[in-house]
Amino acid sequence: MGWELPTTVEVEGQTFAIRSDFRAVLDAIAALNDAALPPPWRVDSCLQILYPAFDRLPDAGEAFRAAMTFINLGQTVPDNQPARPALVHWDTDVQLIAPAIDKVLGYSCRACAYLHWWEFVGAFRNIGKGLFAEVVAIRDKRARGKKLDKSEQIFARENPDLIGTAVQMTSEEEEFFKRLGV
Repeated sequence: MGWELPTTVEVEGQTFAIRSDFRAVLDAIAALNDAALPPPWRVDSCLQILYPAFDRLPDAGEAFRAAMTFINLGQTVPDNQPARPALVHWDTDVQLIAPAIDKVLGYSCRACAYLHWWEFVGAFRNIGKGLFAEVVAIRDKRARGKKLDKSEQIFARENPDLIGTAVQMTSEEEEFFKRLGV
């Protein structure tokens, strides 16, 4: 990997365009997390969102693995990675995430015409102190069973809608995604 930002992936030796704008990737992640859909439909929806040539994909499983590698910034998703509680809720945290990303970028990510997923993640990883960081820190402590300090307890009590609850996959969902190799 170099300085280039990929807009294609390899699936069974063929090159396919992938929608690399952060909004498309977040839509695909939302589809994967949609508990109203059975897991196979989630994967199908994710692939339809990310691949403009969805109907020409030679193998859905390989295309899904390639998409997950793209989403994971070019790194393969480790096998048998234990499920962890989601600390970030991309769909409901948008009002917290977008301003924090904007601060890092110096412009509005929502107003820009295109922002590559990897650039978005880079900005996300460089979010410093602020409201969103505080919310994630509290979620992380709760997920790990750590005690909140007094100010965190007050903040969590006064802002239950911001803190939310951790989302866990069901055992059926975990098994389905393990069979796909991600």
